[in-house]
Amino acid sequence: MALLIKGGRIITAADDYHADIYCENETITHIEPTIDPASVGSDVELVDAKGRYVFPGFIDPHVHIHLPFMGTNARDDYESASKAALAGGTTTLIEMICPGPDDEPMAAFEEWFTKADALAAVDYSFHMSVVRFDELARTQLRQIVQEQGIASFKVFLAYKGALNLPDSDLFDLLSMARELGVITTAHCENADAIDSMQQQLIGEGKTGPEWHEPSRPIAVEAEGVHHLCTFAELTGAHIYIVHTSCEPAVKAALDAQLRGVKVWVECVAPHMILDKSYAEQGDFVGAKYVMSPPLREKRHQDVLWNGLRARTISTIGTDHAPFDFQGQKGMGRDAFTKIPNGIPSVQERIDLIHHFGVLQGRIDLNTMVDACSTQAARLFGMYPRKGTIAVGSDADLVVYNPNHEHTLSVESSQSKVDYNAYEGWSVKGRAQVVTVRGKVQARDGEFTGEIGRGQLIKRKPTHF
Repeated sequence: MALLIKGGRIITAADDYHADIYCENETITHIEPTIDPASVGSDVELVDAKGRYVFPGFIDPHVHIHLPFMGTNARDDYESASKAALAGGTTTLIEMICPGPDDEPMAAFEEWFTKADALAAVDYSFHMSVVRFDELARTQLRQIVQEQGIASFKVFLAYKGALNLPDSDLFDLLSMARELGVITTAHCENADAIDSMQQQLIGEGKTGPEWHEPSRPIAVEAEGVHHLCTFAELTGAHIYIVHTSCEPAVKAALDAQLRGVKVWVECVAPHMILDKSYAEQGDFVGAKYVMSPPLREKRHQDVLWNGLRARTISTIGTDHAPFDFQGQKGMGRDAFTKIPNGIPSVQERIDLIHHFGVLQGRIDLNTMVDACSTQAARLFGMYPRKGTIAVGSDADLVVYNPNHEHTLSVESSQSKVDYNAYEGWSVKGRAQVVTVRGKVQARDGEFTGEIGRGQLIKRKPTHF
């Protein structure tokens, strides 16, 4: 069935205008000031977008769905994560594949892909985490890029003994990424420094979630950014700093840009909306807000919003990592180091950014689209198929009601996790109709579509 969206205000990263959009065979085929429904036949679904924004489908460039972590596994699967994403207007996810240090990369890719293939109701791709770099891994990583269309790596400068690479391997990986045209995404901290500080704090009896942030302070994050940027400068690799949380880390990346380093910066919704006082709440409630890098002092939020407004920060993701408060976060009651990290936000991201960003004058609508969709598509090899509204682009569209007031809660969440980090918050703005390649998949915060409709988006390397 074809799709006609009439009377909406179309917002892209650069444009703002009123027009009708006609979609056929999963793509946008016509954009005209007015399209008469009678002129396009009878087998057409009509969506009235008068008084609504029409956005390109939003892209979350940083999510965890299948995530073995600290002896447990994240609660969502692709069905629940897709439903949550769609309820919030997100139509494409890029998930981190996170194998263990003994796992073969190709086996990990197959594991993650198999879990997505049957259940995804959104389109999806992956960042391939590199936690080993022997000859077998090198060969398989090349195959994953060239045969499976996974055009981005992920490295960790954290989690000593589990996920971090030694510097010699990091240098060689970045050199290979440059050769292949692959962009390398990176969690930037310092694994050794964090390990030492955590051992010291635990030894002093400082075991609660409020000590998570002091164990990995802003200096550690900034040093990690500087360290990776130095390696990128030496190798010519293109890099992307994930979940940048604080002023010194942002400045380290911008300083590197001025030296010619090809580095882009991501921030995530929790760091922009929540501050470290949430993780300092008593009765272990603070464990709900443990993520890495940690929530910071509120003053750092202005740096993130200002960087977005200036478009020196490129993207807004979530680092969605859903672990239950009961039974999973509780693993760390005796030591904050055992609390599974993550603040689930894939459903709430767009409404939070609209409410606290656009409505409060921190960013405009074009910047919101750029940071929440277009830049991710450009950086990760999906543009203009994704990330914009144009003839020939996928018909991933969000009809958005900017005046709809609703309350965020665990009851209204499509995620399987047992809490909502933004419980009871009233926000203004919600996706009214969400389409994936021309098919309506969600209406008014509820899933109405087809499980398994999502496709793996194979991407070509572009960062040579």
